Amino acid sequence: MSSLVEWAMFRAGRSVLDPLAAVGRFADLMVEMGRGLVEVKIWFPRTMEEAWSIGVGSLFIVLMISSFTGGVTALQAGYQFTGNIPIYVVGSLVTESVVLELGPVLVALILAGRIGARYAAELGTMRVTEQIDALESLGRSPASHLLIPRVLACLLMIPVLVVIADFVAVGTGWVIAKSTLGISNQDFAYGARVYWHPLDGWYSIIKGFFFAAAIGLISCYRGYTTQQGAEGVGRSVTGAVVTTSVLVLLLDVILAKLILKP
Repeated sequence: MSSLVEWAMFRAGRSVLDPLAAVGRFADLMVEMGRGLVEVKIWFPRTMEEAWSIGVGSLFIVLMISSFTGGVTALQAGYQFTGNIPIYVVGSLVTESVVLELGPVLVALILAGRIGARYAAELGTMRVTEQIDALESLGRSPASHLLIPRVLACLLMIPVLVVIADFVAVGTGWVIAKSTLGISNQDFAYGARVYWHPLDGWYSIIKGFFFAAAIGLISCYRGYTTQQGAEGVGRSVTGAVVTTSVLVLLLDVILAKLILKP
């Protein structure tokens, strides 16, 4: 009985201390990155390389996902709102659904798997093979060489990919609605404008920026703090994707509450 109580107390203590330790490690990582920002000559060229890799490497999958999103949204809007409701509502629904929600969130979830997993795997492998330790032993900052370029590249390119996804999804929805529902260009354009607010476009970009920060920081943190060899790398990759995906959805709710006010 006493051993069972001790085990329960141990698990309860670990459930409290482990999250606190993770917060401390993340804070240390942020401080280290802040110090590394002064080494502009080191992280700037690496940031441009990472940004090119994210933009070009992710463009195809973003275009494909956004095309499917716009097409499906138009078809479902036509199925639900044709009848007594004016047909231009389809244009409103496609535009607002894509720009406010589907474009930023779907792009972030896809990139959390593509970019987040890659960053966690790269940094985790470098950690378990002691490449990061070797970099530190040479007096070089891992933050300026490895972390800052990846995070800044996410902050630069993911909002751009979100904007591209919004345009492609709305354009695809326009084409699908016109070909299958018989809506005219004038009706779709009117519907897209009638409920549009200038804040909507900025809101999509703001969400892309916050989602980019989540993807870059969480994936780099999970990879940088990897332990226990190849098994640890696998856990870091899985943890990076899952944690980032959940955080993206949580940020989606928080930003909608803070920014979208009637």
